[in-house]
Amino acid sequence: MCTAVTFKTKDHYFGRNLDLEYSLGEAVTITPRSFPFMFQCEKPMMRHYAMIGIAINENNYPLYYDAANETGLAMAGLNFPGNAVYHDPKPSMHNVTPFEFIPWILGQCKTVDDARELLKNANIVNIPFSKDFPLSPLHWIIADANGCLTVESVAEGLKVYDNPVGVLTNNPPFEYHLQHLSEFLNLTPNEPENRFSNHIELAPYSRGMGALGLPGDLSSSSRFVRAAFTKLNSVCQPEEQSGISQFFHILDSVAQTKGCVQAGSKFEQTVYSSCCNTDKGIYYYTTYENRQITGVDMHKEDLNGSAFKIYPLIWDQQIEMIN
Repeated sequence: MCTAVTFKTKDHYFGRNLDLEYSLGEAVTITPRSFPFMFQCEKPMMRHYAMIGIAINENNYPLYYDAANETGLAMAGLNFPGNAVYHDPKPSMHNVTPFEFIPWILGQCKTVDDARELLKNANIVNIPFSKDFPLSPLHWIIADANGCLTVESVAEGLKVYDNPVGVLTNNPPFEYHLQHLSEFLNLTPNEPENRFSNHIELAPYSRGMGALGLPGDLSSSSRFVRAAFTKLNSVCQPEEQSGISQFFHILDSVAQTKGCVQAGSKFEQTVYSSCCNTDKGIYYYTTYENRQITGVDMHKEDLNGSAFKIYPLIWDQQIEMIN
């Protein structure tokens, strides 16, 4: 289970929680403009926008979980089992596999509007990376400073939704998540008023009672509501440090604590949380064990090169002692 969020102060931020019961050696990966992206059905992309994000690096190919390109466009894939359907290649369409989808979009699109136009003729095809890396059932969130999309490949084909909330979790489909928000019209960050009855005097006995009914469980539908409420009511200063701090607090509101969700013999946890300043190309992250924020600046690398740069995640807790 995962949660992705897009958030804007003076700068635009994009990131996610990756919630799984295992790690596959994810690393911050910077792909420069001349790295040759080879696609299963599409023409190779020999020159493209540079990007930074978290990827598994397999056979000299970055399998991105999430990333942002140098123009400020960002994208993430989230688990969508039982609903994701990938199709056979279709003539006269852009046939792209799920593991290629993020670099295919970010490599050639500068904005959400560019992505929306490209997606009009896109088809997500059922071709795995390898026998060791079968396809994951995914749906995607795409965002820049001015807009946000959700993309779902289902039995009927590719569906592209405007996402006014700027949040995405897992199942059910996005249409349900938006409709489900209507069940929480009464939530407010303010002190609630007595609407129970005008025949009895009732008053709040604690701060925060305006959010009574905000779901606190770990299901994807509840996390969508909680992340949306937290994000849309979030208040912070416009400076970079405030934006980063607030973004991680939003993600913390839906983080998975190890032991609370059992998956077979293991337990799901928030493997990493990320926050990318897409205006500056700086990718920040924390891991489950390491709560210290670590940053990687894509513009401090040679973005005209052809070899991607890997920064392994720092997994062990970093503690600053002050005495």
